[in-house]
Amino acid sequence: MNPDLDALKPYPFEKLATLKAGVTPPAQLAHIPLTIGEPQHAPFAEALATLHAHQLDFARYPATAGIPELRGAIADWARRRFRLDGLDPEHQVLPVNGTREAIFAFVQAALDRSRPARVAVPNPFYQIYEGATLLAGGQPLYLDCRAESGFRPDFDAVSAEVWREVQILFLCSPGNPTGAVTPQAEFEKLIALADEHDFIIASDECYSELYLDESAPPPGLLEACAAMGRHDYRRCLVFHSLSKRSNLPGLRSGFVAGDADLIAPFKRYRTYHGCAMSLPLQYASITAWNDETHVRANRDAYRAKFAAVTEILAPVLEFPAPEASFYLWPAVPGGDDEAFTRELFAAEHVSVLPGSYMGRPATGDGMGRPATGDGMGRPAAGDGMGRQGADGTNPGAGRIRLALVAELEPTAEAAGRIRRFIERRA
Repeated sequence: MNPDLDALKPYPFEKLATLKAGVTPPAQLAHIPLTIGEPQHAPFAEALATLHAHQLDFARYPATAGIPELRGAIADWARRRFRLDGLDPEHQVLPVNGTREAIFAFVQAALDRSRPARVAVPNPFYQIYEGATLLAGGQPLYLDCRAESGFRPDFDAVSAEVWREVQILFLCSPGNPTGAVTPQAEFEKLIALADEHDFIIASDECYSELYLDESAPPPGLLEACAAMGRHDYRRCLVFHSLSKRSNLPGLRSGFVAGDADLIAPFKRYRTYHGCAMSLPLQYASITAWNDETHVRANRDAYRAKFAAVTEILAPVLEFPAPEASFYLWPAVPGGDDEAFTRELFAAEHVSVLPGSYMGRPATGDGMGRPATGDGMGRPAAGDGMGRQGADGTNPGAGRIRLALVAELEPTAEAAGRIRRFIERRA
């Protein structure tokens, strides 16, 4: 077997199951999970009707590039949403089976392990960034997202020497788990940095359509390119999905768009990978990308939940005001996110995810391994290369992730139980 498999860390939900093992929650309380970011709102019905109407197309092999009608629908949606002057559906768009599969596959195709192969990722992060990097023979560079930087990475802390070793920079905006949004000016700054040091920017924007202020949709990487007059989107790719936008996580439908010189070899890789989207799913996806009414209704439902949960939890928990996504990222009283999670489950039958499970102590060599230190058990200080070695803390520690994915009533019920637990525990 590939020895790099041994480098993979346990997935957060594996660790959560171990943490909760042996705990017996109150049987009279129904379990309310706030753990997995799987939308529970009703899937877009018209897309399902289209899927049914094209079920006989399961008898046909699909092409890796997808049908022209799907690429065209995607390009039209992206042009409208991100105010693009143009997006070539033939060369700058590639349908994929959801962002998770595409992100993993892209790293395998893009990383050149014959030279320094760092992949910069926000910390805490969506675990696929790390796993894809390790299995491609690369080295993750964890960029801490802390309150003092608005829960976005401090890119200025990375030295030019380290940037020269970075081949891919992953962005996640709106962020998982923090909900932070990357401003357009920051996108533009990073594009200039990618030009200077010759790396690819891969922007995971799967939460882009879940935002609280209807008048302020989150900007995107390609939007920043367009504002700079970079209509070739050089060195830039975005990843989008119907999972959150249209409540269709099981459809496994998304797209990659941007630099044609990156799309072409990635499509060649995928041809051998054998991961073309089936035709009925493509037709259903066209229906979803062409409709905005259901997406606006979806946002309204999340706004109602955020308002209800904020009113319940704000008196007892500190958390950043959410801008987008469907997560809350509160600090827990006492600072021990694992103990809080386990005790909450035992007392109230509510499951949450410890924030430390989504982050790494970004010390020493940039891979989350402890620094050598000074020989007396103290961690080494930063080495001037952009590696976070000051205190070795995990930026997710002391927080929990709450996924507000269920309908309003059970979500508010869960928030009420959390508040009751905190007030009794105080």
